[in-house]
Amino acid sequence: MFAVVMLMLPGSFRKPFLGLLLFSWLAYMRPQDLCWGFARTMRLSFFVGLAMVLGWWANEGGRRRFTYWDVRTKAMVVLAMFITVSYAFAEIHDEYTNKYFAEYLKIILVALFTAGQVDSPARFRVMLWTIALCLGFFGIKGGVFGVLGGGRQILRGPGGMLEDNNDFALALVMNVPLLWYMGVSERAMPLIRRGTQIAVFLTVITVVLTHSRGAFLALTATSLWMAWRSGQLFKAFGFLAVLALLFPLVAPQDVLERLSTIGNTQESSTNSRLVAWGIAFRMIEAHPVLGVGMRNFKPRYFEFSGETPGPDSIAHVAHNSYLQIWAESGTPAFLVYMLLLVSVFFACRKVFAIGRARPDLRWAMDYARMMEATTVAFLVGAFFLNRGHFDLIYHWVALVTSLLAVAVVAYRRAPTANATGGAGDAVVAVPAAAATPGGRRITVRWRDRFGGPAGTEVVTEGAAPRPTWERHR
Repeated sequence: MFAVVMLMLPGSFRKPFLGLLLFSWLAYMRPQDLCWGFARTMRLSFFVGLAMVLGWWANEGGRRRFTYWDVRTKAMVVLAMFITVSYAFAEIHDEYTNKYFAEYLKIILVALFTAGQVDSPARFRVMLWTIALCLGFFGIKGGVFGVLGGGRQILRGPGGMLEDNNDFALALVMNVPLLWYMGVSERAMPLIRRGTQIAVFLTVITVVLTHSRGAFLALTATSLWMAWRSGQLFKAFGFLAVLALLFPLVAPQDVLERLSTIGNTQESSTNSRLVAWGIAFRMIEAHPVLGVGMRNFKPRYFEFSGETPGPDSIAHVAHNSYLQIWAESGTPAFLVYMLLLVSVFFACRKVFAIGRARPDLRWAMDYARMMEATTVAFLVGAFFLNRGHFDLIYHWVALVTSLLAVAVVAYRRAPTANATGGAGDAVVAVPAAAATPGGRRITVRWRDRFGGPAGTEVVTEGAAPRPTWERHR
């Protein structure tokens, strides 16, 4: 493990994007937690991050921006500023809080760096496959061992921010649409599509075996969203209905008992969440602008609970990402955080418009559906988990910025033969024999690989800043 990372450091310096892939591998697959010895505790990702940032400054600073600025990347910087100010005025600063604050700044830095590095369809595709395979490894492994072990409960994740079983389950739920749509995008390779479908099935088993009720609700919401976006509502919802009927027949009894407690306010875990949410609102009322400080919720829990801590008393976290941000960092940070999440859907809407206008950019629509479904998974799962600073969601928002930027650049270019980045429909661009007063006339013929009708489109380019399309079928 140590040798692999050290041997790849020079390449990470020469090609920072390679370092970003290596950093993502260390962050989401956590291979260092699968070995023994000194490599297990070394901060390998720190060395990789340092190499790739210095490599960008030395080799790419003049031709590639550190980040791509749009509403999402700017919102991340503003959010980091609010959290930093809140943290500076917090009452408690110890090793625990300092560690997580430094970790959060690293997460934002890497997310911004990702938006700058992922600037082409090829890079976007490679980055998505890296994340999908890293998380898919544990989804497949957990599913296989779950089936062979008779449905034994999964108690923890690989490590880092994925160590808690609830956080681990949320990351796997977010990976379900990623795996599914990555398989769909590889239309020329049906074996890959079948492989991703199997990986999705095993990942769902892993999520269920974590006994995480929040992740189960997130999985349900994500499945319904993907069915709605599929364009085949009757078929998709029929398939989900069959799965819902079969689930009680094949799921382990302890899983069914765990899920049956959803909505039961008398159950200890649910009750502790309700109590924590009430305390969060007390903190918000007392500190509406700056909050109590990052990671100060738990240390100041009893101060706002009104109870005297005893030997058996337990201080809880917020158990809600939105209330965590609001109570710890204040109302301005909370509003920026919500803007950051909601902006994903507006960006995807623009990508959908681009894909509908240009048949050769249908691959971007597949990715936009993926981004939406994954964000829905986080929005639902985060309502029950303390994941306001989850590295995957910030990385994901940065990739949404990259997708929109890449799609816009591709849209402003003329269609070219098979201009799909390995993920779109078959497209052939045929220039007309003579130019027209408005510019160059290009006839685009395509065949929809989803089984839809074939057709042609005529585009006039040259005079207008953007192409004007006339559709003929």
